[in-house]
Amino acid sequence: MVRTYDNVARREQASRRRTAILDACRELLVSSGYAGLTIKAVAAAAEVSPETIYKAFGTKRGLVKAMYDVTLAGDDAPEPLARRPEVLALLAETDPSEKIFRYAVIARGIGERLGAVTAALGSGGPEAAAIVAETGRERLAGATAFARHLAEGGHLTRDVDVVADEAWVLLAPEVYQAATAGRGWTPDRYEDWLRRVLTATFLA
Repeated sequence: MVRTYDNVARREQASRRRTAILDACRELLVSSGYAGLTIKAVAAAAEVSPETIYKAFGTKRGLVKAMYDVTLAGDDAPEPLARRPEVLALLAETDPSEKIFRYAVIARGIGERLGAVTAALGSGGPEAAAIVAETGRERLAGATAFARHLAEGGHLTRDVDVVADEAWVLLAPEVYQAATAGRGWTPDRYEDWLRRVLTATFLA
């Protein structure tokens, strides 16, 4: 019993430490940019040793990619985004217009979480650009999967790859950041706009 308790306590401590590291990474990336982000600074902010970060994430790029993935999902739970309740509810919905609405809501949440992070990575040089490219490929895979889902339901009349490519542009966190931080849109306005343009893109 004592050993089980100790194991649970250690796992909880490790989870809190990981969360502190990723939160510090996010805050420092947004405030200092990728070039100004250092393992030493993240360690100091998270109150851990640099060695702890290197052991958990390997490199600065590995740390930032892990932070990006957790920020994308909204938490550090092991369940992939495609198996989250909001995505499963979207897939189970039978009304295509309602599917688009749910898709826009999910995209808004991702934009809110990742807009500033992606903007910071955008000016971070080749290594940061490689992270942006990797996450862009992942985002295209998600847009393609949704387009195929609509096509399988008989709701898509255009080529899947063309529609997915257009949705990839619309769903970019950079677009959310440009609309809100750049043009002063509220998140509600962004969501309404995204719903309308996604409806035209997917269901036209």
